[in-house]
Amino acid sequence: MASMISLFNKPPQPMIKPRALSSSKKWKMVVVSAGKNPNPKSGKKFSDEMKMAAMKLHKNKPGEKEPAGLAIATWEPTLEGYLSFLANTKLIYEALENTVDQPVFPHYAELRNTGLERSERIAKDMEWFEQQGYVIPQPSSLGINYAQYLYHLSENEPHAFLCHFYMIYFGHTAGGRMIGKKVEEKILNGKELEFYKYEEELPQLLQNVRDKLNTLGERWSREEKNRCLDEFQNSFKFGGDILRLVLH
Repeated sequence: MASMISLFNKPPQPMIKPRALSSSKKWKMVVVSAGKNPNPKSGKKFSDEMKMAAMKLHKNKPGEKEPAGLAIATWEPTLEGYLSFLANTKLIYEALENTVDQPVFPHYAELRNTGLERSERIAKDMEWFEQQGYVIPQPSSLGINYAQYLYHLSENEPHAFLCHFYMIYFGHTAGGRMIGKKVEEKILNGKELEFYKYEEELPQLLQNVRDKLNTLGERWSREEKNRCLDEFQNSFKFGGDILRLVLH
């Protein structure tokens, strides 16, 4: 069974330091069962397990009147809320991109240059809004805390960190793009934002990332895979709080 040490061998001196974490900050870890472990001989790819764990969070539980998902199709975003969303989301993407560009654990480097990176494109949109006379707000505590949490995981729990990597990038290409379309059509008179543009075909970019995650998953023990899957509820909570900023 592969061990944490063998799979994520730290170099003597990490190339990146995470944001300073307050010594009084206590990260609340909510662990949810990822469900019955699949038969390791079934041939199921790890990216499929990740997709299933994410989908479970969007389904109703028995007795619930409201869906667990975010019901994005019914949302009515505001411009002020969207600008706050952009500022906070840029911070989150920077945390992901910094982590893989200057990896503490070597395997993060395999997730560089996926074509899904968004921080530079968000920066271009923020510049455009400023040129129109809008003031871009500073990131709120939601974005700052989430970025700090990502840096914390990236140094201490690499398997859990990759859950957030998956959830953020893949979530943006689904519900995130639905929000973007609403903003472009209802608030910006059809202006196409850079945030939602990709230089290559999006399905292929996503498949490339799935392949990389599957390769990593093949090197992990069942326990390490479960640690990643158990983190999805935290990722869903953090991401949902950021996304709801568009309504403020």
